Amino acid sequence: MPRDPFIAPQEIEAARRRIAGQIRVTPVEASASLTERCGVPVTLKLEHHQHSGSFKFRGASNAVLSLDEGQRRAGVVAVSTGNHGRGLARACAMAGVRSTVAMSALVPPNKVEAIRGEGAEVLIHGRSQDEAQQEVDRLVAGGMTMIPPFDHPDVIAGQGTLGLEMLEAMPEIETVLVQLSGGGLIAGVAAAIKAARPAVRVVGVSMERGAAMHASLAAGRPVEVEEVATLADSLGGGIGLRNAHTFAMVKALVDEVVLLTETEIAAGIAHAYWQERQIVEGSGAVGIGALLADKVQLRGPTMVLLSGGNIDMRLHHRIISGEAVDVAAEAA
Repeated sequence: MPRDPFIAPQEIEAARRRIAGQIRVTPVEASASLTERCGVPVTLKLEHHQHSGSFKFRGASNAVLSLDEGQRRAGVVAVSTGNHGRGLARACAMAGVRSTVAMSALVPPNKVEAIRGEGAEVLIHGRSQDEAQQEVDRLVAGGMTMIPPFDHPDVIAGQGTLGLEMLEAMPEIETVLVQLSGGGLIAGVAAAIKAARPAVRVVGVSMERGAAMHASLAAGRPVEVEEVATLADSLGGGIGLRNAHTFAMVKALVDEVVLLTETEIAAGIAHAYWQERQIVEGSGAVGIGALLADKVQLRGPTMVLLSGGNIDMRLHHRIISGEAVDVAAEAA
């Protein structure tokens, strides 16, 4: 019998206990600048201070620690746009498990090298996450265990621990802004928060270039989209035509989805640096970008997730210096 696509609150609580010794409970800070701009209390969840530089370490740790002995011996493999691979590589290194990460040629070099630095074998294949998945499928056929970046119960439950921390830090929360890509992060966060406070509004934020979950929601089913280089590179990739969990969870639990232009993403990166003193990658800054672009109407205390900080510092310097950056044109 197929598993229920929804992740239960008790699975998220179990994940928190399982990974408690590995993850960092990241800080929450009030944003004076965004509070003044928006007219409601706005706080920032600084998850880019997590080990490996992003939230992905939570889900990867929970999945690796849930492996049985045979799976540990065979090793794990995953496709990644960067941050999942780095989190998985670190989780595997801590557990003494061999890891291999497949990525497309669109993944920024700094993220590729960071994954190698964590001890994983790296395979570059194709120009999309779907094409890189072909290498994963080959290795799974040879006996390795796949830990996907989002559509996996243990991964979703691990990411959901963020929702528990967000509620505990701001019990009066009314709106949360969360990155939306494959949906593992927002599905877990929404499941955790809405189990305790169903009225909290969960807003997904993505980019205009290749937002696969947004396109799938509009179509009413998982669909493929073209991957295009974007400042929010970690939000790229498809959701899988055989999506088993995140599509259903996002459809049921996420109240609104907004998309940002490249200019709006860059504005989020620059604001995070100049006003909040935070170095955040494009995908991590989309929540701030959405508020600056007035794309979300807030109704009360709001928390914005800064999900990752793994940005190439030369690119970051160009953006905060005011240069108009078009990574798609540069990649062509």
